[in-house]
Amino acid sequence: MAKNVLIVGGGTAGWVTAGYLARMLSAASPDGARISLIESEDIGIIGVGEGTFPSIRKTLKRIGVDEADLVRECDATFKQGISFRGWRTGAGDSYFHPFEAAFSPGGLDLLSYWLAGAVGDRSWDEVSTVQTRVAELGLAPKLDTHEGYAAPLSYAYHFDAVKLARLLRRVGIANGVRHLTGTVTDVKLGEDGSVDYLISREHGELRADLYIDCTGFHAQLIGKALQSPYRSVRDSLFTNRALAMQVPYEREDAPIPSYTISTAQPAGWTWDIGLDGRRGIGYVYSTDHTSDDEAEAVLRRYIGPESDDLNPRKLEFEPGYRPVQWVKNVVAIGLSAGFVEPLEATGIGFAEGAALVLAAIFPWSGPVDGPAKQFNDIMSRRYAHVVDFIKMHYCLTQRKDTPFWRDNAAPDSIYDSLKDRLERWRYRMPDFVDVDLNHDIFTEANWQYVLYGMGFKTDLGDRKGALKYFEDAKVAFADVARQADVAARKLPAHRDLITSVRRHGFRRAA
Repeated sequence: MAKNVLIVGGGTAGWVTAGYLARMLSAASPDGARISLIESEDIGIIGVGEGTFPSIRKTLKRIGVDEADLVRECDATFKQGISFRGWRTGAGDSYFHPFEAAFSPGGLDLLSYWLAGAVGDRSWDEVSTVQTRVAELGLAPKLDTHEGYAAPLSYAYHFDAVKLARLLRRVGIANGVRHLTGTVTDVKLGEDGSVDYLISREHGELRADLYIDCTGFHAQLIGKALQSPYRSVRDSLFTNRALAMQVPYEREDAPIPSYTISTAQPAGWTWDIGLDGRRGIGYVYSTDHTSDDEAEAVLRRYIGPESDDLNPRKLEFEPGYRPVQWVKNVVAIGLSAGFVEPLEATGIGFAEGAALVLAAIFPWSGPVDGPAKQFNDIMSRRYAHVVDFIKMHYCLTQRKDTPFWRDNAAPDSIYDSLKDRLERWRYRMPDFVDVDLNHDIFTEANWQYVLYGMGFKTDLGDRKGALKYFEDAKVAFADVARQADVAARKLPAHRDLITSVRRHGFRRAA
């Protein structure tokens, strides 16, 4: 039985977990679970990323965060996908990974007709959804008359990670989370190897039925105390360091892209995201392929003169995860459980996913062995599948201009699980049978956008001759273009929406 839960560590992972469990386990009710969180003022928020995936909308709504407050208090902007530049050839190429699923009128499989050449050489992301054009035009995914978290197009957010943690803390406390400010100095284990109690210099002994480790890379409980092994994946994903800068806009009314810009660099890639008051720009790179000094030079060249008076913040990480994230009475969530790399903004996605699973299988009664086993199976598979998804961005490159890109395309850097996927997709496109939503963050649509954005070729073979609805498909592709025209006329500029929401919130249509 686990009714008393203590979360160690705040930040985004800690407060997403606390807020979600508080709502789902009725922490504000006398009969609900007791959710406590202890965080230290001495330990800053790492804030490895300022981006999210669309699942965050449902999570924040369940926690009780008002979307207008998110925009106002966290400098949040809307994210409709990622623009990848220079990843395929390094010669001016680009593709967009939108969050909106491909158009499918009446169940017609447009991807097969695209592969068969129904629209010539136009890119898949361009012809299958209106979102690519909406993003390219600098438009928002919704109107200010749409309710919070509702929109005609799928989206996530960019935000200030420190400010988001503060907002989540406020909402979490209102939902019944007991907040303690203090530093855990020691972890005491019982005879069975589980955590008996924690020692805080401010609060003395702290006891709970279930402890959640949100202490980041420090992994104070799951790693240092319980010694759960960490599986590095750096033999496949090479980046292990990042430099980041916060860059002011040249003017207050500068346009804000509603997507992350990911630009391939000699030994990694740069991110460029727009918040309301600044840009967050960083370089993720491999120390096996470049030096810190050269990485900083690359980052400064990308930013330009605006970087002259700025000092980069350095983040070191080991890409990987713990296959066993629930040990005895300790559950790891967030960076203590694992971190792949910032590409595709999976960090917060893993934290919210872990909170969702934990709430669903929470051990109100009986032993924790069964729930722990199920949790470990789900989360370890999720990490493994994301490793393959991220690696696919790299290994399909045609670039051979630097050792980093040549090494990423080397067969011995690609895990067999990804090789198997790519082999089957040489003869059919990714479909629903290739994903399991219990273990996958990304759907078949996400795999398709990246796979074909990177120039992968699927041979339809005899299936091409069996495609009998070419005219219907062409009508459907034309309808996507027509809908894009409508969206272009109706949707506001991204910054205009942000300004309106900050002033008035979301106003229901009359």
